[in-house]
This record gives sequence, structure tokens and C-alpha cells, in this order.
Amino acid sequence: MQRHPDTTRKKTWIDKMLDGIEHAGNKLPDPITLFVILAGVVLLLSWILSMLGISAVQPGTDTVIQVKNLLSQEGLILILTQMVSTFTGFAPLGLVIVTMIGIGLAEQTGLISAVMKKLVMSAPAKLIVPFIIFTGLVGNLAADAAFIILPPIAAMIFMSIGRNPLAGLIITYAAVAGGFSANILISSIDVLLLGITESAAHIADAEYTGRATMNYYFLIASTFLLVGIGTWVAKKFTEPRFGAFEGKLEKLEPLTALEKRGLKWAGVVTLAYVILLAIMVIPSNGLLRDPETGGFLNSPFMSGIVPIMLFFFLLPGLAYGIAAKEVKNDKEVAEKIFKSIADMAPFIVLAFAASQMIAFFNWSNIGSILAIKGAELLQALHFTGLPMMIGFVLICAFVNLLIASASAKWALLAPIFVPMFLYLGYSPAITQMAYRVGDSITNPITPMLPYFAILLSFAKRYDKNIGIGTLISALLPFSVFFAIGWILLFAIWFLFGLPLGPGDTIYIK
Repeated sequence: MQRHPDTTRKKTWIDKMLDGIEHAGNKLPDPITLFVILAGVVLLLSWILSMLGISAVQPGTDTVIQVKNLLSQEGLILILTQMVSTFTGFAPLGLVIVTMIGIGLAEQTGLISAVMKKLVMSAPAKLIVPFIIFTGLVGNLAADAAFIILPPIAAMIFMSIGRNPLAGLIITYAAVAGGFSANILISSIDVLLLGITESAAHIADAEYTGRATMNYYFLIASTFLLVGIGTWVAKKFTEPRFGAFEGKLEKLEPLTALEKRGLKWAGVVTLAYVILLAIMVIPSNGLLRDPETGGFLNSPFMSGIVPIMLFFFLLPGLAYGIAAKEVKNDKEVAEKIFKSIADMAPFIVLAFAASQMIAFFNWSNIGSILAIKGAELLQALHFTGLPMMIGFVLICAFVNLLIASASAKWALLAPIFVPMFLYLGYSPAITQMAYRVGDSITNPITPMLPYFAILLSFAKRYDKNIGIGTLISALLPFSVFFAIGWILLFAIWFLFGLPLGPGDTIYIK
């Protein structure tokens, strides 16, 4: 399938700029080659910067962080001895393979296709994009699994109604990545960041106690704001850039008797599975609750969300296949799973190169030093009030291009900014919220986020010639307009002094 942009509309200066970014980006080497080149650049920089004695002081601990020369004997030994474990420990690798076992079977048996067919035949076409974006935002409850599960499903929805599946991929990835800090429910990231925020606040106030809900009101408002912005960007930029779907279109014929039967039994199995989970999660003494506190956010359920999602797709997919007579025995089930995993071969090779480059970057301490120096620069500018907070948001957005891990960045930045803003009278809740906005808005366009490589693998299913430049140029409008809208919302919240969450305000009481 090739792209066929809408040529009837006059190109704006933004379209021309995106065309230039796409053209330049697609001149880059193959992603595997690019990661190899970047790994070499990191190795070279680690040697040069270590010779220059570049270092930074870790806030809060006064530990001196120096650039580590990876071309030294110690560095080379580290690279060689950790190469295999770096690859096998690459977080997205296991996540992708495990989830694709379930999703792959559901796809190969025809369950996903049947569900999508029923969905699009009963839902107004105008609501599909906002529905997908909202699902992407809320899907972050499933943590990083949302990056794997939702984009390919959205692509299938788009393709089934004659719209470009690449647009569906882009829109959903932008929602999951760019809206990582927006949700209508509390998720595990709220708890994770709270621990870092609270620890940093103790530098200035040993009695401070935070809550996982400290940003809850703002997050709810952000969710609906981003749905609106994302829908507008998709209509204005994404779909016109990719144009109409020119591939083999599967006509939306009414469901057959066997498909209806398959959906019925898949629904029964899904309902039984959900009820079983509810029995183990809802009661405070449930099997999947935290055995010590009875809590939910730090429970085995949350930490085991990936295998839970595996069976959420695997069991209904199997039930559908049997009921719809798509599979007759265990050998056919295995063959369908093999086929779905075989399609992931390009990603596995890419994951090897990406995992090594990211590991080199972390081991060298270059990313950590850049983050600390950037934070110190903002501190030295002596900004106050809203300009200071917006400056902090922009610093976080830039650092996010270098260090994708939300917790790793916050562990570096929180000990500087949380105490500093506390001394100025600002609550750690507003500092954390500013960080979360900055951490999210550049997520769609940073190749340092491991799931960017997965997006590329998904996209190549529909266009084998698609490049990094095409993806970044399509995702950039989401980052730009998410940033504008989110910062404006933040400014309104700040200027009117609205509560960020239950009991949490902008200023220290």
C-alpha cells in the first residue's frame, strides 16, 4: 500500500514544513543502521567528554556524576558481558512478544476483525477518531501495554471503513504517547511519581506527605482537552497527509452466522474472565490485591497487567476460533500463533540494535549530565511565577527527547525543582504536574522512546518503504498542538489557583 495524500487542498506553510521534515527524515539510513550509527556516536562522545572531564553534581546526594568512557577497557568489558542481557532485558521486547501471542491469535482467528466490523457498522463514523483517542488516553491504565495493543487495532478499524490504516496508527500512538499523563482514573504512574516527589520534597520539608491523587482534577480536564485537540489535528493534518486508503479493501459485509456464533462465545468467555478478575481484585482481601495493604495500585494485578492482557485476548480468540470453525485442533492454533510472531521478526532485530544504543547512552551518563545541566540553567535564569513553571515544562519536554523513562527523568529533576519551588511557596503537586505535561508532549516524536521502533514495525506492514521522517512529520503536529493546548490549560489552572487534586493546591498552605 502506498500513500495518496489529498492533492485537492492547497498546502499551507505547515504542510510544506512537514513535507520538508519528512523528506529530510526519510533520507536517514534504515532504522537498524541508524541505531548502530547512534551507538557509535555515543561511544565516541563518551571518550571525548570523559577526556574533557565533563561532570555534574547529583542534586540531593551531592554525588559527582562523570561521563564514563565506554571505549576504555572497563567500558568494553561492560559492553561485551552485558550485550545479551541488555537485549533480553529490553523492556519492550518481552512485552511485545507476550502480548502479540494473545493479540496474534485473536487476529488470526478473525475475532478482532469481527469485533471491528460490528463496531464500525454500529458506530457513527464521525465518532471513531475521538473514540480512538479517548481509548488511547485511558489505555495508559494498562501501562506500556497500550503502545502495543491499541495502534494495530486502530489501524484495522480505519482499514475496515476505507480509511488509511497508517493514519489510524499515527493517531492512536500520538494519543497513547502524547497523552501519557492524562487520564480519568488513577494509574500506576501516579504512585510511581509520587514516591519520587515526596522524597525530593523532604529535602526542604521533612514533614511533607503527598497523595497519588495530587494531580487528579487536572488530569481529568486534560483528558477531554486532548481528545478535542487530537481529533482536530487528525482531521486537519494526519488524514490529509496519508490520504485515502488505496490497498485491498475488505468490504463491510454483514456478519455471517458463524461470525455471530464466534462473537457470542468470545463474549461469554470474556465476561467470565472479567468476572473472575473482579472477584480477585475488587474485595480488599482479593487474591490479586496487595497482600500487605490490600491496596490496588501496587497490587499483583497492576504488576501483572501484561499476562492479564495476554489471556484477555488469547482466551476469547480461542473461543471465537473454535465456535466460528476457524481452528479445528491444537496444531492450527499453534500455527496461527507462529504466524503472528513471525511478523514481528523485523522488530526483534531492530530491538537488538536499539537496546544496545540506549544502554550505551545510559551507561555513559551523558543523558543524566545533560538533564542536570539543563535544569541548573533554568534555575540560574531566576524565573518566577507562571513563566518559571512554563520554562520548567519546556526543559522537561527537551530532556524527554534524551531520556524517555518518566521515572528516570523525574528522579534527576525532582531533587532540584521540588525543593526549589517549595522554598518559593509552591506545592510539590504543581511541580509534579508541570513535569508531567513536559514529559508527555514530546513523547510522540522522540525516537528514544522504545515504542517508536514498534510503531515503525507496525507501519511497515502497510507501507514497506515508510521511514522515520514520515512518522515524525505526521506525529509532530500532535506534539505541537498538545503542547500549546496543555500549556494554556496549565496557565489557566495556575492563574485561577484551581485545586490540582483532592486536598492539593498550587501553593503550600
